Amino acid sequence: MTAIVSADAALALGDDALVLSHRLGEWAGHAPVLEEEVALANIALDLLGQARVLLSGVGDEDELAYLREERAFRNLQLVEQPNGDFAHTIARQLYFSTYQHLLYGELAAGEGEFAALAALAALAAKAVKEVEYHRDHAEQWTLRLGDGTGESHGRMQRACEALWRFTGEMFQPVPGLDLDWADLEARWTASVTSVLGRATLTVPEGPRTGAWAAGAGRQGLHTESFGRMLAEMQHLHRSHPGASW
Repeated sequence: MTAIVSADAALALGDDALVLSHRLGEWAGHAPVLEEEVALANIALDLLGQARVLLSGVGDEDELAYLREERAFRNLQLVEQPNGDFAHTIARQLYFSTYQHLLYGELAAGEGEFAALAALAALAAKAVKEVEYHRDHAEQWTLRLGDGTGESHGRMQRACEALWRFTGEMFQPVPGLDLDWADLEARWTASVTSVLGRATLTVPEGPRTGAWAAGAGRQGLHTESFGRMLAEMQHLHRSHPGASW
């Protein structure tokens, strides 16, 4: 298949979707209520579909997912963070889906270079509708937990603060995506700030960029938990190379 965009961009966006899909899939059988089993599984499947389109645009999707080493993955460190409690999963989803919704909105409406990339434009147009639901789902849970009991408020606040330092990486330029990253970051910040305010939560004050922030996933540097997750995700394929169903 002809590459739909630069390999760097396809791997970055595809790996984001693939890794977060796996993380959300880990909730199967463990979600707090049955309805969330379905909701989180559907979001995971949406992301997996996006990952397949993006990765198949650069090579064999199975090889890219199951045979690459850790340093070859280009996903954001945010999406590889462990699920933690339900509040951590929701905070991670709020941060990422808000970013992804803005990003795909730009790509779907893009002109010039992006208008000529029909496959990418088609993916973005479909994905932006999916991600709108992902963002709304995370927003509603943020409001419910933040403006709920003292316990749920405290857990949601701690989750937002713990993951805040991973958010700056989302706005580091990705080769092959000629976007106004500063404008994207400003709109993301405004959106997230609005949601947290309505949820009676305080916007974290920790650094999002610089020496004290996290984020080098785009360069293939990942956190300790990612290696364990990758080993689990790739175990079956590596244990039975060449097997067919």
